[in-house]
Amino acid sequence: MRAGFSNFVSSALFIGFAFAASSQSAVAADLGIMTSGPRSVGSCSEIVFTCENGRTYPLCPIAVSVVGVVVTASLYTGHRPTLVRLIPMGVGYRYAGRGIWLDGFRENALLNFGKNGQIACTIQHS
Repeated sequence: MRAGFSNFVSSALFIGFAFAASSQSAVAADLGIMTSGPRSVGSCSEIVFTCENGRTYPLCPIAVSVVGVVVTASLYTGHRPTLVRLIPMGVGYRYAGRGIWLDGFRENALLNFGKNGQIACTIQHS
């Protein structure tokens, strides 16, 4: 009987830790750009960055978390799209890809093309 009770307590503790860990990851994932959920995957018209240089750069979600945060996406900056990934930040968001990254907080963002090129942008939701 003592062994059965010990197994029950161990199982309850394990399940409790599993739920606590999953709730922390959901809270941490809630820092990025919000979309309308997984149905927005592949929709490039939902998130568009309108920048001071007069150009628009659509962000086409590839993977969206359960809470609606874009985890990976294609950022269209010219001829070919650039694959970008969400990098967890304390405040705001950063999407980084090969030679390009996007730092932002809420509707404001800075689009960086390497070390020397930086453009201020705002997010236009459709």
